[in-house]
Amino acid sequence: MYLIKKLIVCLDQTSLDPTLIQYAAFIAKVNPIKKIYFVNVIKNLSVPKEVLDEFPNLIESMINERIEAMQSEVKNYFPEIKGISLNFVVKEGTLSKKILKLAEEKSADLILIGRKIDLPGTGVASSRLARRASCALLIVPEGTKPKVSKLLVPSDFSDYSKDALEEAILISKNQGKADIVCQNVFSIPSGYHFTGKTYEEFKEIMQMHAEINFKKFIRKIDSKGIKITPVYTLDDDDDPVEEIVSKALEIKADLIVIGAKGKTAATALFIGSIAERLIKFNDSLPLLVTRPKGKNAGILDYILEI
Repeated sequence: MYLIKKLIVCLDQTSLDPTLIQYAAFIAKVNPIKKIYFVNVIKNLSVPKEVLDEFPNLIESMINERIEAMQSEVKNYFPEIKGISLNFVVKEGTLSKKILKLAEEKSADLILIGRKIDLPGTGVASSRLARRASCALLIVPEGTKPKVSKLLVPSDFSDYSKDALEEAILISKNQGKADIVCQNVFSIPSGYHFTGKTYEEFKEIMQMHAEINFKKFIRKIDSKGIKITPVYTLDDDDDPVEEIVSKALEIKADLIVIGAKGKTAATALFIGSIAERLIKFNDSLPLLVTRPKGKNAGILDYILEI
């Protein structure tokens, strides 16, 4: 759990940019932000040598044009906030690699990236960043209005679930005590009938143990006076992600917060199957993938070769 002081915002000169700029402004109002890096990554800036010989300032002019376009868009949607340095960066290459490198160089606390719904895009960059970034990642669907009054935190009571809940508590505190719902999705073991119990009886047993584990789990966490409501959801179709998104929509959550599984160099490329599937299939709500800052540090050179 940490305060956001340095933020990277991934822009691509599409209609998704205003959503991300407004979200950046929203984050800046409730965090001690010092620097925001608005970044545009161009896939290919290569120009034949003969053309460059004739027009030596061509690439510089192209980059300046991109920077000016970003500055203009940011000016339209980002109010002046005292004490925040706005920086505009244009890079050439693969989006995920350039953002990872920049996040490492600038010691970023959060990367903000969009989720395209109607616009063309694969979403591959989001998954790569979630696996490999040394900081948290916030994925915002296009057209989303910035708001945080209710948060959903899926939890299996692990250490990385603890990280996610603590981050949600910090967000809630900064936002004026937004409500937090902590969801545990449980399933019935396939061999339950060998116990002599009915399906419904074993469901009650599984939920009872989930409730006991939640009580143990919540004792380790300082809620800072924030209301945390536990809910227990039966996964009866082997798809917990469906249950998570369904619950988030049911309670009208503004944000889903989940912890990245990989927290050391040895596990850095793993974020957990549920987080991975949420990134791929949730196109309804903003998703924050938390990771203790710097836990993936030291593997950047390896990552950039993948």
